[in-house]
Amino acid sequence: MDDSADVECGPGYRLSERKYRRREKMFWDKVSGFYDFAETIYNGKVYRGLGRRIAEEIEPDDVVLECACGTGAISKHIAPECRQLIATDFSVGMLRQAAKKCRKYTNVKFGRADMTHLKCRDNRFDKVIAGNVIHLLKDPYAAVKELERVCKPGGRIIIPTYINASAGVNQKAVRLLEYAGADFKRQFDMESYRKFFEDTGYRNVEYYIVAGRMPCAVAVIKKGRAKTF
Repeated sequence: MDDSADVECGPGYRLSERKYRRREKMFWDKVSGFYDFAETIYNGKVYRGLGRRIAEEIEPDDVVLECACGTGAISKHIAPECRQLIATDFSVGMLRQAAKKCRKYTNVKFGRADMTHLKCRDNRFDKVIAGNVIHLLKDPYAAVKELERVCKPGGRIIIPTYINASAGVNQKAVRLLEYAGADFKRQFDMESYRKFFEDTGYRNVEYYIVAGRMPCAVAVIKKGRAKTF
C-alpha cells in the first residue's frame, strides 16, 4: 500500500493514509490499558474461552505467527502449547500488555507488524492466527492472502472474528466503540462471514462458534500442499 495515499473521511476532507493509520494506532494504544477489563465485563465468557479453544488447534512442534495479538488474550494460551510463538500487533500499547501476560514463557517473541505486509518469507509458519481484526481492515481480502502466504503447505490459518451483526447482539456496545474511535469497516453474522471467505476463494473452511454475549466465529483454513510432478 502506498503510505502517502489519501483516504476519504467525509465531504471536503481527505486524510493521508499515514495520518489515518497513525490515528488508528493511537486509539488502540489509548485503550490498551483497560481493554481486558472492558472485554471481561461485557463479553467475559467469549474473551476467556476463545484463547483456550484456539490453543486446541496448536501442536507441540508448531511455530506460530499471531497477528493482531492485542493484549495477549489468545497469546497466553498458545504459548505453552507450541514450540515458538511470534506475536505481532500494530499497536505498541497492546504489545506491552501482551508481553506482560507472557513474561514467563521463553518461546515467545513480540514485534510490531502490519499484517497486510508481513516482512517474512513464504511458507514459514505451521499455524497463522489473526484474531478479531478482519472487520477493522480496509482490505481484509488482501490480508487473508498474506496470512496464507506465510503459512506452510499443510498448515492452518485460524481467523476468529466477532459476529456482532448477529440477531440478539447488543449493537450499543459496537456503537460505543465506534464513538470512542474504533473504526469498524464491516460487521458480520455467520452467513456473511462464510460468504467473505467464499468470495476470497476459500471453499474448504471449517467453522465453529465460541458462544457468548457477543459470539465469536472461528474460521480454520487448511493450506493445501504444493503439487509435485
